[in-house]
Amino acid sequence: MSTQTTTVYAVSGMTCGHCKASVTEEVSAVPGVSAVEVDLAAGTVAVSTDSGAAPDDDRIAKAVDEAGYEVTGRA
Repeated sequence: MSTQTTTVYAVSGMTCGHCKASVTEEVSAVPGVSAVEVDLAAGTVAVSTDSGAAPDDDRIAKAVDEAGYEVTGRA
């Protein structure tokens, strides 16, 4: 049985459904990511991995950047 780990990142600039879809699509493509939950009101992205290890912060930041937004740190 695998252990799921969830890490929450603060992301600036997300304001609408398109933002949510873009970030979800890019972050979901990062290897090891099993789920992505974007909270527009809180400005956060929760990233879950099945490996039990935290996701690679640099890869997550790059994926968010590809979507047009910026990771400002862990929430």
